[in-house]
Amino acid sequence: MGVGKSCLLHQFTEKKFMADCPHTIGVEFGTRIIEVCGQKIKLQIWDTAGQERFRAVTRSYYRGAAGALMVYDITRRSTYNHLSSWLTDARNLTNPNTVIFLIGNKCDLDAQRDVTYEEAKQFADENGLMFVEASAKTGENVEEAFLETAKKIYQNIQDGSLDLNAAESGVQHKPTAPRSALMYRKRYQAFIETVDLIIVCAAAALV
Repeated sequence: MGVGKSCLLHQFTEKKFMADCPHTIGVEFGTRIIEVCGQKIKLQIWDTAGQERFRAVTRSYYRGAAGALMVYDITRRSTYNHLSSWLTDARNLTNPNTVIFLIGNKCDLDAQRDVTYEEAKQFADENGLMFVEASAKTGENVEEAFLETAKKIYQNIQDGSLDLNAAESGVQHKPTAPRSALMYRKRYQAFIETVDLIIVCAAAALV
């Protein structure tokens, strides 16, 4: 049984729940166009395998990702216990300003909960992560997780902490042409075409 990251992706891109979501083999891919601050952005989302035997493949997708969503299953403590190891990979292999969002999936199974909201929130706060509990089945907080990640990436672009000219920024863009002489005296704006996200799970114990 996986943590449900592929189901989260499907819920976000298709607005549907896949009851029988198979384990990801290698890497799968999804896209969706969203709007952030009045600007349309295409999210390219790489869904990576959580099994340990695919970990080397997963690591190769960290580079060039503007954001990473780390998913654990609130009903299986073993997935939560592996978060630190996967976070270390994310920190070491992404650029320093990559946005990392922690998602505790399956919050609809609260009666089977094995990880409290409070301890996961503390872990997120201590490591500077955004955090939410969500349900791929009901759709609760799924939209929020992806959109808040995209908004934070956009904010990093606006304040200059994410260098769009860096190959590993995870953002494809093109400059917009100035429309008037007044705009020549201003900095060029950048039109964001695509933003790359990676979804990883902490279920390193799976084989």
